[in-house]
Amino acid sequence: MKFINYLERITGVSIYPLSSLLVFFLFFTAMTVWALRADKNYIRLLKSIPFPENENE
Repeated sequence: MKFINYLERITGVSIYPLSSLLVFFLFFTAMTVWALRADKNYIRLLKSIPFPENENE
C-alpha cells in the first residue's frame, strides 16, 4: 500500500500542509524582524563568538 493511501484515510489531513507553511512563514518573518531591529553591537558580538579577536593563537 502506498503512503498516500494512509494520508487519505486521516480526517482533516489537508490542514497539515497549510499549518506547516504558516509556521514556516511566521518563524522566518519573526527572525527577519528581529535581525533588522537588533542592536548592531550585539550582532557584532554574536558574529565574533567563534573567533574572538583578543585570543592569542
